[in-house]
Amino acid sequence: METAEARTPRRITMTPAARRALDAAGRLFYERGIHAVGVDLIAAEAGVTKKTLYDRFGSKEQIVVEYLADRDERWRAFLAEHLRAAAPAPKARILAVFDASEAWVAEHSPKGCSMVNAHAEISDPAHPAYPVITGQKRWMLGLFTELAGEITPDGAATLGRTLMLLHEGALVAHGLGILPDPIRHARRQAEEALTALAGQRPG
Repeated sequence: METAEARTPRRITMTPAARRALDAAGRLFYERGIHAVGVDLIAAEAGVTKKTLYDRFGSKEQIVVEYLADRDERWRAFLAEHLRAAAPAPKARILAVFDASEAWVAEHSPKGCSMVNAHAEISDPAHPAYPVITGQKRWMLGLFTELAGEITPDGAATLGRTLMLLHEGALVAHGLGILPDPIRHARRQAEEALTALAGQRPG
C-alpha cells in the first residue's frame, strides 16, 4: 500500500488567472488559516469568478496543494542560493541553513512555518496536501543528514536528527513568539554541537 509520504501530489498548469488566485489564496491561507478561508473569498480577492477557480483547480483541496507546494519550491530555491553562497566547509553549509531560515521567516513567514501551521489543520494522511507537508520536512531531514555525513559519516543519522530538531523547534518557537531570536539561538546551539564534535575527532 502506498503511504501518504510516498504519494506525489497532483499539480496543475498555471494560467495567469490561476496564478492570481493562488497568490491571493496563499496570502489568505497563511494570514487566516486554511479552514477559515473559503473559495468565495479567494475568488473575490483574486478578482476572478468562483467558476474560474473550480475550472482551474477543481477543488479547494487542490488550491491548498498548490499553495503549499509553491511555498516549498520557493523555499528550496531560496535555501539553494544561501548554500551556494556559503563557504564550502561542511560546518559553514550547515549553519547556512539556519541563516537562510532566519532570512526567510523575516521576509515570508512572520507567523511561523507554513508547513507546521498547515499540519495543525491538516492531520489526515488522506488529504492531498498531506504529502506536501510531510515531504517537505522529510526533505529537510535528508538535507541535514547529508550535510552531517560530510562531518561524521558514521554519525550522520544522529547528527542530522539533532540539527533537524534544533531547526524545527526554532521555527515553532518563532511562530509562537515566546522567546527572542529562536533561529539565531538554534544556530548557536548547532555551532556549539559541531565545534564539540570536531574537538572529539582524532586530529
